Amino acid sequence: MTDISKMTEKDLCFMFDHTNLKAFATTADITKLCEEAEEYGFRMVAINPLHTALCSELLKGTDVHVGPCVSFPLGQNTIEEKCTETLLAISQGADEIDYVTNITAVKDGNWAYVEREMRTIADICRAAGVLSKVIFENCYLEKTEIEQLAKISLRARPDFIKTSTGFGTGGATVEDVALMKQTVGDEVQVKAAGGIRDWKTCKAMIEAGATRIGCSAGIQILEGFRAERGV
Repeated sequence: MTDISKMTEKDLCFMFDHTNLKAFATTADITKLCEEAEEYGFRMVAINPLHTALCSELLKGTDVHVGPCVSFPLGQNTIEEKCTETLLAISQGADEIDYVTNITAVKDGNWAYVEREMRTIADICRAAGVLSKVIFENCYLEKTEIEQLAKISLRARPDFIKTSTGFGTGGATVEDVALMKQTVGDEVQVKAAGGIRDWKTCKAMIEAGATRIGCSAGIQILEGFRAERGV
């Protein structure tokens, strides 16, 4: 677990996936996102695939990763379609891939399909030296389904399992992050995303086991962190 008492501003910022996944995001909006990510030292920009090449060019030579979201936000594409989208994003400069699991397959209990999808995308990313994150979209799942997905991740080995898209009926909860962390231990990392807008909430997610935070409010959260530290 991360020791928050020893966390620096740099440590915190390096946990943030600075996010703009709005359908109406303009080129100017995405450019601003990249500028902020570089200025504050955020780990990644989370974007729709359309903006991958632009962000890759804007962030060239920086430590900020480019992270397009695949099959977003519904996850209702075939494995083949998700693989094609993943490979195209990588060819355009993606450093990380967040993809949404096939929620229909999860609800049907078709765990073999879910595992094949997760393993296939994780393998593509690993071969390319790219990080992979699988989005569970927990708001639609039972706790037993969340736990089963996490167990599958121990075999398929994505780099991260992630709570939410932020576009479902609910976002990250401390309870879900704790369940995911408890299931995977230190073998797979946990990303909390969806509805994280202040330092108090962010802190709770980190204490529950999240090592990456997906949010559009990273700057505001940092201000809350500074206020708590009296900076």
